[in-house]
Amino acid sequence: MDHKKYIAHKIKAEGLSEEEICSAIALPPNPEMGDYALPCFKFAKALRKSPVVIALDIAANFSSDDVIERAEAVNGYVNFTVNKAALAREVIDEVLASGERYGSSEEGAGRTVCIDYSSVNIAKPFHIGHLSTTAIGSALYKIFNFLGYRAVGINHLGDYGTQFGKLICAYKHWGDRDEVQKGGIHAINDLYVRFNSEADEEMEREAREYFRLIESGDREANELFDWFKELTLEYVKGIYRQLNVTFDSYAGERFYTDKMGPVIDELREKGLLKESEGAQIVDLEPYGMPPCLILRSDGASLYATRDLAAAIYRKKTYDFYKCLYVVAYQQNLHFKQFFKVLELMGKEWAKDLVHVAYGMVSLEDGAMSTRKGKVVWLEDVISRCREKAYKIISEKNPALENKENVAEKVGVGAVIFGALYNSKIKDIVFSYDKVLSFEGETSVYVQYTCARANSVIEKGGVPASYVASDLLPQEAEVVKAVASFPQAVKDAAEKYEPSIVARYAVDLAQKFNKFYFDCKILTAEGDKRDFRLALTAAALTALRNALTLLGIGVPEKM
Repeated sequence: MDHKKYIAHKIKAEGLSEEEICSAIALPPNPEMGDYALPCFKFAKALRKSPVVIALDIAANFSSDDVIERAEAVNGYVNFTVNKAALAREVIDEVLASGERYGSSEEGAGRTVCIDYSSVNIAKPFHIGHLSTTAIGSALYKIFNFLGYRAVGINHLGDYGTQFGKLICAYKHWGDRDEVQKGGIHAINDLYVRFNSEADEEMEREAREYFRLIESGDREANELFDWFKELTLEYVKGIYRQLNVTFDSYAGERFYTDKMGPVIDELREKGLLKESEGAQIVDLEPYGMPPCLILRSDGASLYATRDLAAAIYRKKTYDFYKCLYVVAYQQNLHFKQFFKVLELMGKEWAKDLVHVAYGMVSLEDGAMSTRKGKVVWLEDVISRCREKAYKIISEKNPALENKENVAEKVGVGAVIFGALYNSKIKDIVFSYDKVLSFEGETSVYVQYTCARANSVIEKGGVPASYVASDLLPQEAEVVKAVASFPQAVKDAAEKYEPSIVARYAVDLAQKFNKFYFDCKILTAEGDKRDFRLALTAAALTALRNALTLLGIGVPEKM
């Protein structure tokens, strides 16, 4: 039940709509004040009464029932207290009946959301800088699917540009096919790094020529390029499997080569294309932005050209409700420009394009450069987290079975959660010790809480029936937290912010652990034992569902 809507519907206040009241209802800072609060200050002008008088009138005319047991006016607020036992029965019954679907909905039925994320570069290993886009995009993909949308995960591969000419040139000079086949992506990257450190003017000229050959369809150049692409995808798909990440499309920049011409023609026909120092641009100065470069003076296309073609293709192919681009905040201007160009082209759906910007992630030693070879590979981060998790688990529980499997879930979960717990726009300095802590705001803490709850259920079972009455504050807090999961998922989708689900999981874990330590469960008697077991099962389900939406596995034992 949506208690805010329920309260708003019951309030009788002439001059105020149900929607106005509902949007104003909030959670009090102190649970002792009530479960919901309606501040009346914003209504004073419209009703021509003081907030104190408005609150007194609303409380006096509010009829309590089995759902809301009390409405009390306090200094311009109306505080509402929910019937805790009734709420507990309602929430636990719903969770136990829904299971892994608890928190899901069909609100997105019939609507498609395209999500462009990860978008790795061909012939370059997966480094830690790709972690945020991959983790955020994957979580949003799962969240939107959970809410009934058709989510389309798109890996807009970086498979276009002069760097591929450089790579072929380096391979021709120094490469060995067997060694590259055996070394895979890292052998390819070594060649790229060597080119950037050793190439002379003649090799730079050769590289430009090889890229021209790729563009013109030369057989040998394209066979080499396709081989590099095959080795790259084989490598990155292995990392995606570890991170529980999936895609529906790997259509990259090169896919749009033959789709840019019609876009350029349309820009020209609509009088938007202008010449500037030999290049073709769309003038965005009237909108407070630099010009959007469409074609360079040598006729070569740019990112904006390919992104325009991609957006139009996606609209035609998927008829999306929203199209999200999970890309670092450094590209803010680029997205503002190309969204504006689509708007100027008369694409009314340009308003449905969203740049989901995020901050940078690095280790303690700072930034990275693929060209210089200074980079932290994501596979190494995952491997190190897995090894540290195994060591910690072995020390805490030497007799634990399947320690390797548990360490995999814990280590990978720590990597993902480390990228998702903070607001996406914040820069992140990744700390191995912090993300693998069994205490504090980590996935390990939430996973350990799940294992604790699972142990209780294994010993006590889930009762066929239970009675909820006279809830203790610790019990009531767990009930309220479990009840808020569907809204947390909805908020995460509306704000494109998976951290809402991550923080929800930590909050519920903290409340459950307080309940676990303060209230006897297995040794309780009669109705109390059954109720607490049912509440434990409900909390475990909500925690599992939250972690699953983030792409994090849940060990049964730790």
